[in-house]
Amino acid sequence: MEQIIRIGMDTSKHVFELHGVDAAEEPVLRRRLRRKQMIEFFEKMPPTVIGIEACAGSHHWARLLGSFGHEVKLIPPQHAKRYVKRGKNDAADARALCEAMSRPDMQFVPVKSQDQQAVLMLLVVRDRLVRSRTQLTNAIRGHAAEFGLIAPKGLCRIELLLERIAGDETLPELARELFALQGQHYARLEAELEQVETKLMKWHRADECSRRLAKIPGVGPIVATMLVTKTQAPELFRSGRDFGAWIGLTPKDHSTAGKVRLGGITRAGDEALRAALVTGATAVVQQARRGRGTISPWLAELTKRKPPKLAAVALANKIARIVWKMMVTGEHYKARTAAPALVHTA
Repeated sequence: MEQIIRIGMDTSKHVFELHGVDAAEEPVLRRRLRRKQMIEFFEKMPPTVIGIEACAGSHHWARLLGSFGHEVKLIPPQHAKRYVKRGKNDAADARALCEAMSRPDMQFVPVKSQDQQAVLMLLVVRDRLVRSRTQLTNAIRGHAAEFGLIAPKGLCRIELLLERIAGDETLPELARELFALQGQHYARLEAELEQVETKLMKWHRADECSRRLAKIPGVGPIVATMLVTKTQAPELFRSGRDFGAWIGLTPKDHSTAGKVRLGGITRAGDEALRAALVTGATAVVQQARRGRGTISPWLAELTKRKPPKLAAVALANKIARIVWKMMVTGEHYKARTAAPALVHTA
């Protein structure tokens, strides 16, 4: 077999498709291996460059193959897809990965360590618990409304509503038993969420970069943790605008024939991270419109000219650029001269 300089590998749970080329860019390896065979194959193979699509399990394989002496490059799926010439199968995907990783302008995903993935898992578990709690509270409110019982907004009102239901003997016994069952479920979710958030805050306090980012208005401990764990190599971005574009906060570009035509934001990249930044920015804009605290002159002018939602997205984009600068340089957040918040009566 000729000397292989690059291998594209399409992964799955049990079957792995390999496509390798030599120095002349001629295909010299086309093999399909089972999971155990693949590991044995790369253990015996001389060190080479391996391209894998950044998907479920890819970071595990990158760490394992890296321990064998290979250089592993993780390619975003949207970047590899454009190199699939025709058809969609494992062999075509492996060939596309092999070609994509050879491009000089290709962007790769940094390989995460096990500790980094554990923190990301903590964020995902918290998000799932919050969604489950929201779903359960909505169900409790909906069922209670069918019996003419309502409660004001807020999670703190749910326990009071359940107490009212438990003491209301006019309700059917079956209904009270089911409400009690949902109340137990709600209590378990609250306890689990408290444990997860305690672990999350412990990690946040121990990380210097996360503490610095949390001082930015609109960025709290949760968002700061997300930014640090999901951006292992901020120096790979050339500018703050590239970082904002990676998150999906920059406008779509439909320019042609010298005419600049910009649309809404691309919404590319990590949806959870983008949503968290926009939510934090929305809170800052709301506080500014209610006349609470002080805001930057830039945001004061923006809120005069633009609707609240548009201002929030623009602020989220600016926060992303500030985050990138602070992560790259190690600087601390310095607020510019603030202006009193203006009250909007409209």
